[in-house]
Amino acid sequence: MVLHRADRAELTGLPLEVAPRLLGGRLRTIVDGDAVTLRITEAEAYHGHGTGDVPDPGSHARMGRTARNATMWGEPGHLYVYLSHGIHSCVNVVCGPDGVAGGVLLRAGEVVEGQDAAASRSGRTGRDLARGPGRLGQVSGLRHPRHDGIDAITGAEHHGALAELWLDDPLDEVARGPRVGVAGVAGTGAFPWRFWIPGDVTVSPFRWGRGAAAASMSS
Repeated sequence: MVLHRADRAELTGLPLEVAPRLLGGRLRTIVDGDAVTLRITEAEAYHGHGTGDVPDPGSHARMGRTARNATMWGEPGHLYVYLSHGIHSCVNVVCGPDGVAGGVLLRAGEVVEGQDAAASRSGRTGRDLARGPGRLGQVSGLRHPRHDGIDAITGAEHHGALAELWLDDPLDEVARGPRVGVAGVAGTGAFPWRFWIPGDVTVSPFRWGRGAAAASMSS
């Protein structure tokens, strides 16, 4: 294991290229004085409008720049923190060149530092602490909209929080498949843009998104 602080150059590839590279890496946050470090075990790639060879119908940036997705269009290494279902703050690592929208959703992780703080924030213990993007966001302490855009490369303070992204050596074995809970064709095997560490107990279970199962059978 050779962990090192990530730099922007390592994140300038498209999300589909960067997502598997994040596995085994660490996201460390300090919020309200409490530090939590997550080992990243599952991630999903999302491309923006005009990004890559295939349009991504599952991306928040599929129609272009908006106030909501503006962080996705900025410098790689910032964190796009958005609200899911009006409840859960989810954390994405912005990827691609500045001005080209893209992000990698951190879907699951293992808490390797700050278990007490993570348990206090979530009311849970054990392997389910950060199993799923809403839970991961919760235990990280990062909240939408307050912490959207925080820079995980410089580690600069942002509205009372700090974030650091650390990368490990690339893993020898990475599993790949459809994204979880994404509606329509974007959640089928046509977009095998979810990556995870095989056999890791913190990885979230697969479930079809709205209409995705039917779209898969008809394709």
